[in-house]
Amino acid sequence: MANPILRQKLAAGEFIVIPGVQDMIATVMTTKVGFDVIYGSGYWLTASSLGLPDAGIATYTEMVDRMRTITRTSKAALIADADTGYGGLLNVHHTVRGYEEAGVTAIQIEDQEFPKKCGHTPFKRCVPVEDMVEKIKVASEARQDKENFLIIARTDARASLGVDDAMRRMEAYAKAGADILFFEAPQSEEEMRRACEAFDLPMMANMADGGKTPILPAHVLKEIGFSLAIFPAMTSLVAAAAMEASLRHLKEAGTSLSPDIPMADFNEFCRLIGFEEVWDFEKRWAR
Repeated sequence: MANPILRQKLAAGEFIVIPGVQDMIATVMTTKVGFDVIYGSGYWLTASSLGLPDAGIATYTEMVDRMRTITRTSKAALIADADTGYGGLLNVHHTVRGYEEAGVTAIQIEDQEFPKKCGHTPFKRCVPVEDMVEKIKVASEARQDKENFLIIARTDARASLGVDDAMRRMEAYAKAGADILFFEAPQSEEEMRRACEAFDLPMMANMADGGKTPILPAHVLKEIGFSLAIFPAMTSLVAAAAMEASLRHLKEAGTSLSPDIPMADFNEFCRLIGFEEVWDFEKRWAR
């Protein structure tokens, strides 16, 4: 069932900062910190689970399973990356139904050709705008919860076709029934302002560390006109850097202990992932 909190926050005009999660450890930590909306990134979930690039390699079955695990792990509303909908119109219908049944709250579909590419890497190609319009209409019709399950329409046209084409596409996607618009990989604050000023629908910013879009703080993004911002890469890149630093220390010093390398408390982490329930069960039933 879709979590109504995302729709409620948008309706209230509250700017929403949304961290990306690449695995269940990141998901657990977002719960600890107190985020009530999170983002399931195709790039980072694919990298984490398969060790492969975000290039249309991961299948619908693999991704919906990861999204289902996230929603089981966290009570936060999940915005889920669904690439191109994993095929044609029937695939889009099946994807929306599957993601919604998995507990996703909003589904992101993009207008790239298959196989798609990460939005901040080269060689992206877009489908005709008419094809994406049909996908949005099918997605809107396929959802069971018309109120709380939201459709996010993403355009990747900026890279190969330019800002003007991206603007025309977003206008068409808004008319087709998208709930949120996603202008992928603008390259300046000016481009971001132009897009936000043109549409009344909520606009989602992608603060992808290392990507083509300037990383701006929440208060600036809100002033520009965005309603929500995803930070899909942060937890993954920070985790990778921390792991590298600790591994280098282990290789050089032969120990895991270092005053310069922060480490989560093991006992607390056991509680965060549910071991207390296991221990209570053991006390009641173990022989």
